[in-house]
Amino acid sequence: MVAGVSGELATALATLAPLDAKAVAAATARQGRLVKPAGALGQLETLSIQLAGIAGQCPPPVPAHPAVALFAGDHGVVAAGVTPWPQEVTAQMVAAACHGGAAVSVLCRQFGARLVIVDVGVASALTAHPLLLDRKIGAGTADLSRGPAMHRDDVDAALDVGAAVAALLVAEGADLLVTGEMGIGNTTAAAAVIAAITGARAEACTGRGTGINDTMLAHKTAIVAAAAQRARAHAAVGDARAIVADVGGFEIAALAGFVIGGAAAGVPVVLDGVITLAAALAAEQLAPGVVARVIAGHRSVEPGASLALSALGLDPVIDLGLRLGEASGGCLAVPIVQAAAATLGSMATFDAAAVTTIG
Repeated sequence: MVAGVSGELATALATLAPLDAKAVAAATARQGRLVKPAGALGQLETLSIQLAGIAGQCPPPVPAHPAVALFAGDHGVVAAGVTPWPQEVTAQMVAAACHGGAAVSVLCRQFGARLVIVDVGVASALTAHPLLLDRKIGAGTADLSRGPAMHRDDVDAALDVGAAVAALLVAEGADLLVTGEMGIGNTTAAAAVIAAITGARAEACTGRGTGINDTMLAHKTAIVAAAAQRARAHAAVGDARAIVADVGGFEIAALAGFVIGGAAAGVPVVLDGVITLAAALAAEQLAPGVVARVIAGHRSVEPGASLALSALGLDPVIDLGLRLGEASGGCLAVPIVQAAAATLGSMATFDAAAVTTIG
């Protein structure tokens, strides 16, 4: 148990377990009996084995009720000039998602996924909507270029929100969770978290986010470098909560809690892009081994994403050059995850199909 942790996160941490070794072994053996050359289905095979270990049974159930949780929060670092987009855009994008016009809305309809939008730190007031959960902890973070982004108590509250939302969605029938986020300025915070935890240089972690020019990118990178250097004092002692408080965001903390909560509830958790990967790095420090129960939905073109994937030891399901966020890449991975479970469970075996084997 992480010292000082309580509430929903503590419950999730106490419940989290390793993959079921017997189910993993059974799935591995079954893959060897399916009517195909060994390894011919590539990553579908490794995904199917992981899904069996998560479910604790072979074959694993095919996820039929995916749910996307999109956590929204604003960032005070916008005032430092890291993006040309005003902070008000976060609330506008949340409204677009609520009314079905965002990319995540379209993809959820396409794949039959439930969408829940969680306000953990949007700076402005949001209009009530059936898809929107009001879990606001603060009206945006402080400017991380001038000092800590949040109080540590706020991080703990956001972690609890994330864990609670995961538990709620699973209790209401979700059998596959997808991470998502919205927040102008959050690629700056994510880059700082990734640089602090991995020790990578800011230049290797910082990307163009909303499409900034070279001058603004250099300025953003300098801010990330200084913030990450400050936060590395916490990284040296493995204090992920302090790192997120120093340079992260409300939605990053909530996503870390969501990852842990979903894993503890026994369902696969699909990660989206660089923001959720930064959260996953924090989640892995808080709950070592949780990464075994998550799936990297895609490889974002944001440079910090590849660094985080490497640090977590994850292979992304797809690589389409995406950098939108808001669960777009995670949603696109859903049918592939479903296909992995379906092929393991429904393909014929050599003996049942009377197909000749080699050797």
